[in-house]
Amino acid sequence: MMYELGSLSDVYALDFDDIIDVRSPSEFAEDHVPGAINLPVLSDVQRAEVGTIYKQVSPFMARKLGAALIAQNAAHHLQTYFADFDGRYRPLLYCWRGGQRSESLAIILKQIGWRVQLVDGGYKSYRRHVVAALYDTPVQSPVILLDGPTGTAKTDILKRLAVSGMQIIDLEGLANHRGSLFGHWDMPQPSQKAFESRLAKALLALDPAKPVIIEAESNRVGDCRIPPQLWSAMTTAPRIRLNAPIAARAEYLTRAYHDLIADTDRMQDILNRLRPYHAAKTIEEWQDLAVTGQYTALAQDLMEAHYDPRYAKYQAPHVEQLQLADLTNETLDRAAINVANLSNRLASVKPT
Repeated sequence: MMYELGSLSDVYALDFDDIIDVRSPSEFAEDHVPGAINLPVLSDVQRAEVGTIYKQVSPFMARKLGAALIAQNAAHHLQTYFADFDGRYRPLLYCWRGGQRSESLAIILKQIGWRVQLVDGGYKSYRRHVVAALYDTPVQSPVILLDGPTGTAKTDILKRLAVSGMQIIDLEGLANHRGSLFGHWDMPQPSQKAFESRLAKALLALDPAKPVIIEAESNRVGDCRIPPQLWSAMTTAPRIRLNAPIAARAEYLTRAYHDLIADTDRMQDILNRLRPYHAAKTIEEWQDLAVTGQYTALAQDLMEAHYDPRYAKYQAPHVEQLQLADLTNETLDRAAINVANLSNRLASVKPT
């Protein structure tokens, strides 16, 4: 029995005991239906082997081998993951296009007596809804950009706004990246498709009558590209610019990037990547500051020589500006309140 995903809302409202992605682990890792688990009927190696035989020998021999491998893997899943389920179990299965892989496992599960359904069109059906949401549909909520030079605690203020009930989209959180050369987190970035899945879910949750606050970014956050409809909304959105003394910003960055400071080799590698933009003597001075633990001085030098000049070159007109005397928790709490009030006011102004 086929289950049709009529919209993204349908995806997040799925009511099954399990959503099972039977594709190979690498396919699942690239992207999958939210909430799905991976029970592959063919491993990556097996899938490649069957594909090679299909092209080089014959489709018949490929199907024969594929059936044998699927049967073996299905038996393993039955003896492990499915072992303790009773007769009321109701799973939803899908593969790439809703074809042979998901149907093969579904036939076995149905013979047991479980109420199995297949996603009509498979993963591709889900992916079409994500693409439509991000590439074809304008963002409905009024977008407000939180702007400011490096080190003005924009991400921390976004988190405070979310706690207070304001709508935000944390692009850096969705992309697992802090948006600069120094921004890699310990966890890897998602694939572009997985990033878009996260973003589509965040957009769907917005109330279109209220503003959504987003940190100003370039059109890429690490390796993840911001899709066109959101990028279009960001490029025309009103901005709230945060300003703070450079000494306060340097001290804040030293706290915020504690993970990078603890990894000396990684710090040296990143500084080396700045060689195309700065003199060798400057790079060596920065590396000396890192080696001797003078991270606040290093942060200030990097802002003065690298980040601030680039920010000044590309900044857009700002509707409102907030001057922060420092970046203590108390100041950031007050800044979040001010940003919320300004955002609500800016969202109510009709463009001329």
